[in-house]
Amino acid sequence: MIKSISLLTRRPELTHEQFVRHWVDIHAPLAHAVPGMRRYVQNHIVATRTRPDIPETDVEVDGIAETWFDDADGMARANASPEAKRLHDDGALFIGRIKTFTIDEKFIIGSY
Repeated sequence: MIKSISLLTRRPELTHEQFVRHWVDIHAPLAHAVPGMRRYVQNHIVATRTRPDIPETDVEVDGIAETWFDDADGMARANASPEAKRLHDDGALFIGRIKTFTIDEKFIIGSY
């Protein structure tokens, strides 16, 4: 499996609540149609935690999206599909900024 993580910031004209509502009610159902997407998780930011020994970054994030695919080719095929285009086009309606990472996950604690 290969995983993608995207840090999402809302469009400036939207409140956090409006961003989340669109993400859940409109955007999420579109993900079901993307071929080859094995898992999709929305991480909704509800609070932040700071540490006295490490300064915070200046990154503003309203949510973190995670998607899983069988492999890099499957991710590329899925992202080239008309269904993913609809998903991405919708994302542009409520996402103001995005930073996406392709992840090589190293599982340390717990079980699947």
